[in-house]
Amino acid sequence: MLSRTRLLGSVSRVGASKRFASTKSLRETLQEVIPGKQEQLKKLKTEHAQTVVGDVKVENVIGGMRGIKAMLWEASVLDPNEGIRFHGLSIPDCQKVLPAAPGGKEIIAESMLWLLLTGQVPSEAQTRQLSRELAEKGDLPSFVEKLIDSFPSTLHPMTQLGMGVAALNHDSVFQAAYEKGIKKSEYWSYTLDDCINLIARLPALAARIYRNVYKPGTPLPAINKDLDLVGNYSTMLGFGDNHNLTEYLRLYIALHGDHEGGNASAHTAHLVGSTLSDPYLSYSAALFALAGPLHGLANQEVLRWQLAMQAEIGSDVSHEQIKAYLWKTLKSGQVVPGYGHGVLRNPDPRFIALQEFCDARPELQESSIIRLVKKTYEVAPDVLKEHGKTKNPYPNVDATSGCVLHHYGLQEFKYYTVIFGVSRALGALTQLVWSRALGLPIERPKSLSMDALEKLIK
Repeated sequence: MLSRTRLLGSVSRVGASKRFASTKSLRETLQEVIPGKQEQLKKLKTEHAQTVVGDVKVENVIGGMRGIKAMLWEASVLDPNEGIRFHGLSIPDCQKVLPAAPGGKEIIAESMLWLLLTGQVPSEAQTRQLSRELAEKGDLPSFVEKLIDSFPSTLHPMTQLGMGVAALNHDSVFQAAYEKGIKKSEYWSYTLDDCINLIARLPALAARIYRNVYKPGTPLPAINKDLDLVGNYSTMLGFGDNHNLTEYLRLYIALHGDHEGGNASAHTAHLVGSTLSDPYLSYSAALFALAGPLHGLANQEVLRWQLAMQAEIGSDVSHEQIKAYLWKTLKSGQVVPGYGHGVLRNPDPRFIALQEFCDARPELQESSIIRLVKKTYEVAPDVLKEHGKTKNPYPNVDATSGCVLHHYGLQEFKYYTVIFGVSRALGALTQLVWSRALGLPIERPKSLSMDALEKLIK
């Protein structure tokens, strides 16, 4: 197990001698880090531009481009066997070194955002400084409040979130500067302004949607400048007095912040951003990708499936009863939600982290739905291996994430993807800053028809 000192020393080769400079702002830290990254990219271009890093098979072309190494994404790398690493740090590493909220124990969005953007572990002072900045910038413009309030409560919360984020582009610093004329070398700085402003406003936007749809007429509390981003989000949702739920939301949002660049929402933000659309437009597009049933809705499906199993076979069940229900699901032509992953081939470390959160809290150990999740994990992999139709029979993060929200009283299924949307901004917006700092071009892959593929094969 790595010590804290060794972990801090291994986060990034860039600016390592200034790792412990606790008074530098996020922008100042980035200004120091960017030149080294630009030099690294320049060297890759000049010395290795023609180096082959993989091949492309027909199955990649017709199979959703899975496995093709074709994107530059700085903040994280997803390994099929060991899971996600953020600038080289595993989730357990992050839990050891990233600052928590005052009085809390879990990673918070601010410390994860700092790591994703800079490759460095922030000090307590830097984390608190960022929390204060986000709180001070967190209020919504009145026209966006009126827009959200005008939506019918029957409009899906994710549709409302995407529209709200797009409307915030009215205040885009990058767009205004671009129209006036700025140097390409300055793009990243204005993009950073937009990204920080958007992350700051997401809790108020997402909470307003929740209140309008599920708690109409309930006033939103003002943003507390002394709270962290998720502390304020939980309070605005109406759960500020629930310390355990707030801590869970902190962990959930930090762990969901980034998962490499190839997933649909992250890739969408990168693609749209490559056209120099501002971060608001880029991330609103990402949110509509996240709203798809094959992407961001998975934890809802897991919870529905677990509750249906509980209703049919009860709460205090044996492994054999769960096994029979799993086979019933599979033989009906359905998948077991929460199991399998497009890249991972082992249990998702994010699932493990959430399970450890559950194991450390007596109220969750006693929860019938959480106990059922754990028992399912003890049975499902062997059943799925025997079934033989999945490359990864192990649980992903969705196998437990929605069930914990449900236990703590946040039980509106349709809203769960909104929380995911608040989280995924950390990674997607980070890459927009780096795309501008590195001068990455517009994305333009080559497409082929089936006739063209057959001609290549011949």
